[in-house]
Amino acid sequence: MTITNIISAIGNNSSIYPLLVRDLAIEAPSKIIIARRENMKESRKIANDATREKFIDEYATSAIWLGGIPATEYVFDKYLVKKGWSPEVNLKLFKENEIVAARNSKKTSGMILDTVVQGIDYNIEKFKNIKEKDVQDAVADLLKVKNNKSIYERFMTKKFIAATAIPTIIMGFILPPLNFALTRKLRAKNDKIETVSKNTQNTSFTALNSPEFKDFTNRNQKITFTGSLTSTIANLRTIDKMAISDGGLTVGRVSTSRNKEEAYVNAFRMIGSMILNFVTPVYIAKGLDKLGNKLFNVNVNLDPLILDNKKFIDAIKENNIELPKSNTAQDLIEFIDTKQNSLFAQFAQKMKKVSYLKSGYRDPRKYVDIEDLGKFKDEFENFMKSATKAGNIEKFAKKAKIVKSVNILANVGISSFLLAGVLPKAQYLFNKTVTGSYLDPGLK
Repeated sequence: MTITNIISAIGNNSSIYPLLVRDLAIEAPSKIIIARRENMKESRKIANDATREKFIDEYATSAIWLGGIPATEYVFDKYLVKKGWSPEVNLKLFKENEIVAARNSKKTSGMILDTVVQGIDYNIEKFKNIKEKDVQDAVADLLKVKNNKSIYERFMTKKFIAATAIPTIIMGFILPPLNFALTRKLRAKNDKIETVSKNTQNTSFTALNSPEFKDFTNRNQKITFTGSLTSTIANLRTIDKMAISDGGLTVGRVSTSRNKEEAYVNAFRMIGSMILNFVTPVYIAKGLDKLGNKLFNVNVNLDPLILDNKKFIDAIKENNIELPKSNTAQDLIEFIDTKQNSLFAQFAQKMKKVSYLKSGYRDPRKYVDIEDLGKFKDEFENFMKSATKAGNIEKFAKKAKIVKSVNILANVGISSFLLAGVLPKAQYLFNKTVTGSYLDPGLK
């Protein structure tokens, strides 16, 4: 993997890669160090406990948080395939029926409705006569889901609940009591106050009997999704599911706290972490790109992988880039279906805006986000115009790539500083305000 690939990956705030870099490489070590320093102000013994607890908490939670959802979904998808279902079918394809129904309704008279260019029935009809095996397999998958929609929806609902609930329960309700139990055991052993056996008897998962945990699990068991809501939750990105699990983790951490002061501090820390992980980086990226455009007069909205592509630069020079005629659904779909080898279609696939099968045909099981694809086309077009106007296209592209890469690294740096430096320090100041001490409240 080249440097450009790495920068591209960590610059995608819709993926887990920025979280991976911030959480494991920067945030966890910094939080461990700060926890030790703050507790050392008052007690070396408690600082040792705090360091060990924070190390276990940060790295174990990170491993479950970052890997739990993909691992659970992978196992569930294997189960679905074994049962004869394809997890690739996107339930948003049923939106076609909603558009048709709305068009036929008298209530929509005079309204402008979307043109149907994709959908479960539309895609079956469009692709059913293509003889390629992978296309025929995809059509068969669509037919099975079409004829058993309610069953497939239930599978997708269970998959969503499993992927978000299992990691959340482990991180929020099981890991903390185990961590606390280890501290009690080591303290009992070192201080010779309690026997290990007595301490083991006291190591009960009280959080699992708490009202918060019962409410959390009951709500997950009772959740049922139908129609468009099922479609929405089934198509949430991994990053979205991680945000949901982070909310559940907050509930778990607060309810497993050893006293109310620790609960206050945990709530402060977890809410701050959610904001800085999922909200702040998006706005920082927009601000840096806007600043880069203004200061350096370059268009930096495209991904560094595109800016670094020689074919793309040469095509701009030769004025030889084909693009859809407009941003209408019909023009966009027609283009990606008939111009699969165009640079636009290839980059759209690389940026996961469209999916093609091995045979070269678009995967009819996948839903194409028309609005997102239209924005991508606009970014393509705007960069081409800016580069042509600049004169030296290669120099302009190189400059844009450097600025974009610096922006991505700056975003990671700023976000990491806020998460790994500012938030932990703010947490201990909050701790001092609430408890009158810098010591971790659960360890006093």
